[in-house]
Amino acid sequence: MDTRVADLARRLEETGYLADDELATVLFLSLEMSRPLLLEGEPGTGKTALAEAIAECLDRPLIRLQCYEGIDATQALYDWDFPRQILHLRALEALSGSTKGDVEEAEKSLYDERFLLARPVLAALQQSPAVLLIDEVDRADDEFEAFLLEVLSTFQVTIPELGTVQAATPPTVVLTSNRTRELHDALKRRCLYHWIDHPGLEREVAIVRSRAPEVSATLARQVVEVVQQLRAGTDLLKPPGVAETLDWARALQHLGTTDLDVETAARTLGALVKYRDDAERVRAALDRMLAR
Repeated sequence: MDTRVADLARRLEETGYLADDELATVLFLSLEMSRPLLLEGEPGTGKTALAEAIAECLDRPLIRLQCYEGIDATQALYDWDFPRQILHLRALEALSGSTKGDVEEAEKSLYDERFLLARPVLAALQQSPAVLLIDEVDRADDEFEAFLLEVLSTFQVTIPELGTVQAATPPTVVLTSNRTRELHDALKRRCLYHWIDHPGLEREVAIVRSRAPEVSATLARQVVEVVQQLRAGTDLLKPPGVAETLDWARALQHLGTTDLDVETAARTLGALVKYRDDAERVRAALDRMLAR
């Protein structure tokens, strides 16, 4: 491994994020080439956590844009603080006359930068260098994808009342997708790509030990062994991700569990699986999984 990639992996590990060689390499290239990084994978595999770790190890602010169905450019870019504008206008009316010049000046002052509400994309350009997380981009529509493609190509936006805002240093951009739909090729071409899969047994144990050091090594391994079996051998609606593994391990630790048994596992499934059918399937399999 390149020493610079290894150094980046070490810095991520210091934040509690364990990146494998392939992920550390594509992240290094994303930073060096100033290219957005598109992360796809199942929910709970650490895509969002990676952006948080990047911001921490680079000592940059993390600005998050949570995508959802129906989101448009206004929610991503900026809006005007209408209540403050109205108060400002009333103050001007009380202090000045009503000549044509006064009216024109009042109109201009309404769109001063102090009344501008910067949304995540604009905030990332203004606060650069920053880390911009565009989370669950697959939940947005085609039109919003086209908007993102334009912004990520130029790292600038135009505000009609104020002019063009361009990042002095392009933000580090991380896009995540749970692949509920396919993203367009044009957006993918603009990015470097990496698929984050569920980790193997040893790596997941290491993640639990790193992110939840209060959990004993024995309990961490028992929890991960069960989770790995659930992903591989049961037909769950939503297999647990690393986030659920961590939740379950912490829940068991809070109960003072030192050795995982069937009864305790069954009582704490609410931290691991979030569907009734999944919980029933897991309960039925616990005897086999925890057989000593």
